[in-house]
Amino acid sequence: MRRELAKPLAMSKAMPKGLDEFLAQAGWGGAVIEPLAGDASFRRYFRIRDSGRTAMLMDAPPPEEDPKPFIDVGSWLHDQGLRAPVIHAARAEQGLVLIEDFGADRMRDWLDLHPGEELRVYRKAIETLAALHRCPPGPFAPYDMEVYLREVMLFPDWFCAVAGIAVDAQGYAAAWEEVLAPMLPRQQPGVTVLRDYHAENIMLLDPASSDGGDQGLIDFQDALVGHRAYDLVSLLQDARRDVSPELEAQMLAHYASLAECDEHFAADYARLGAQRNAKIVGIFARLWKRDGKPRYLSMIPRVWAAMERDLAHRALAPVARWFDANVPGDIRAKRGGGLG
Repeated sequence: MRRELAKPLAMSKAMPKGLDEFLAQAGWGGAVIEPLAGDASFRRYFRIRDSGRTAMLMDAPPPEEDPKPFIDVGSWLHDQGLRAPVIHAARAEQGLVLIEDFGADRMRDWLDLHPGEELRVYRKAIETLAALHRCPPGPFAPYDMEVYLREVMLFPDWFCAVAGIAVDAQGYAAAWEEVLAPMLPRQQPGVTVLRDYHAENIMLLDPASSDGGDQGLIDFQDALVGHRAYDLVSLLQDARRDVSPELEAQMLAHYASLAECDEHFAADYARLGAQRNAKIVGIFARLWKRDGKPRYLSMIPRVWAAMERDLAHRALAPVARWFDANVPGDIRAKRGGGLG
C-alpha cells in the first residue's frame, strides 16, 4: 500500500461495486472519494474526505486479492502496540476495507524533501523494527525452506527466461538449499516478518517532532514468522531507494545495540539479502514481461548491485559459484540492466 498523489476521477477505473452502501453503513455516506495511484498489485486505494475528517479505503477485489490477511495482521500488530492503521469498517467478501488515514508523509517522499534527516528517520525505523522483534511471533505461517526456495526460483523462471539465458535451475535450487539450511534453526521460534518493510511502506506520522514521531506500518498482509534479519534487508537494501553502504552499516550496528545478534547474524543477513534480491529481480522481470509494467526494469540494477555484495560473503559460496557458471559476465556487469 502506498500513499501517492491523487489521480483525477476521470483517469481511474470504475468505483468499487457497492462502495456507496459500504461507506454509508460505515458512517461515511456522501464523502468525497479521491483515487490514489496504485502499486504492483491488483489493490486500489482511495482517500475518503468528509467534513474535515479523512480515512483510507482499500479496494482488494476477490478473487485476485483477499483483504482478510491485512485485517488479521493489522489487528495483531495493533494489539502489540505497533502503529498499524485502525480498521474502521470492513466487508472482506467484497474486498472493501476502511482504515485510518496515516497522511501523505511517506518515508521515501519525506526524505526526498529532507535529505538531512535521513539518519534520524532510519534510526527510528530500526527502533520500530526492534520493537516488533521484542513481541512474540504472530500466529502466521512459517517462512520455511519451501517458501524461500519458491521465491528464489523467480530469478531463473523469470529474469533468466526473459534475458534468454539457459541455466541449471536444479543446481540453482540445490545451491540455495545448501546455503539456507544452516540458518533455519536460528529462526526458531522466530519473529514476525512483514516482508516489505521499506521506505515506501513506512508512513511518518509526526516527522517534525524531536524524536521523529511514530512510524505507521502498511502493506504487511503477507507477514510470516521467520528470521529477524529479513526485514532489515528490506529496509537497508531497498529496491526503490538508494541506501549507502555506510548508512546500512550504521543501521545494522544500531539494531545490534537494541537486539541480541549472535556471531552468525552477519552471514544470515547476507543469506537473506541475496535471497530477497534474487527474488525481486525475478519479480521485476515478471512485472515487465507478464504484467506490462516496464517502470520496474529501471530498479533492477540497484537490486542486483546489493545482491552482488551479498554473494561476496563466504556463506553464499555455493550460490556465488552457480552465478559464475550460469550468468554471463556482460549481464552481471550491467547489473541485470538492458531488458526491454
